[in-house]
Amino acid sequence: MKFSVQLSCDYPDPAYGGKQLYADMIEQALLADRLGFDAVSITEHHLINLLMMPAPLQFAVKIAGVTKRVKIILGVAVLPLHDMRVYAGELVCADIFTDYRLLVGLGRGAFPFETARMGIPIDKTLEKFDESVAVLQTLLTEEEVSWSGKYYQFEPLTVMPRPDREIPLLMSAVKPEAIYHSTRRGFHIMTTPLAGDHQYMLDQVDAFDRGKSELGPAGEALTLSLSRVSFLVKDDADRRAKNAIAHHYYGRFDNIRGPGVMHHGVISPLPRTVPIEETAENLLVCTPSEMIDKLKVYEAVGVDRFILNINFGTSQPEMLECIENFATQVMPHFAAHNASVPIRQVI
Repeated sequence: MKFSVQLSCDYPDPAYGGKQLYADMIEQALLADRLGFDAVSITEHHLINLLMMPAPLQFAVKIAGVTKRVKIILGVAVLPLHDMRVYAGELVCADIFTDYRLLVGLGRGAFPFETARMGIPIDKTLEKFDESVAVLQTLLTEEEVSWSGKYYQFEPLTVMPRPDREIPLLMSAVKPEAIYHSTRRGFHIMTTPLAGDHQYMLDQVDAFDRGKSELGPAGEALTLSLSRVSFLVKDDADRRAKNAIAHHYYGRFDNIRGPGVMHHGVISPLPRTVPIEETAENLLVCTPSEMIDKLKVYEAVGVDRFILNINFGTSQPEMLECIENFATQVMPHFAAHNASVPIRQVI
């Protein structure tokens, strides 16, 4: 199993400033690169201060310019917000500019406020997303493409420059059946249980395995990347403090995934109906030895890449310390860091 750091760009206090926030994310990417993480992942979100990254391709290029080897995952590109005729060319250029370290997660959008303000009601995004995926794949693999669909109609055209390689695409899916059907279509999968329990994560993995097995040899190379709110703590007092921060963070999630109460781009946290004890049970906030034990289960069930979401309101010094401790105390216990152990190639 390989490991990635999610650069979530959480921005609860606008007074902190975008310049400092993104400098923090670059500092985390540099540290992850130096310590041997496989990848960093970046979000795409507009008009809100949660997971705030309205320019993910530019950010990917910036990260590539200051790092040496770490892969850069778009987690995820919200396709219904883009014109695929433009976006395909932007992806090709970003892949070149990142020295072919780009992996592209594809998603429909998750926040009703965000998509509605961009002119697409959330209940309409799936249909447009499906057509956008088909258009994007065709534009990246064929020349003189014409299209006659519901959302795209155009005469023959060729995206330039042409890709130098097949850009890796990962389908973002959360519900187990969506994971199953996306895997059956031949996509790598990028998922998260969000605040779901351990059984929900196992159901997600099982859905991936079912879809992959039904593809036979064609599915052997498919991989599963899974993100979860995680943090290494020193003791029980530290654990309680981090769980409280995460509980507040999920209150903001409850808002943006529901009523969307906003004030000048700032999401108001809602009181959670879920007790903090239940939130804590569904996070990986634990000591290094506990983290090893928990992640061994993820490795055993077949997760190929675990993405740490540590950006949920903790301070930058604490996040840097967490990244370093994870690399030195946790990662050496996993197969990807033992050259004598054969592993499946992970994109």
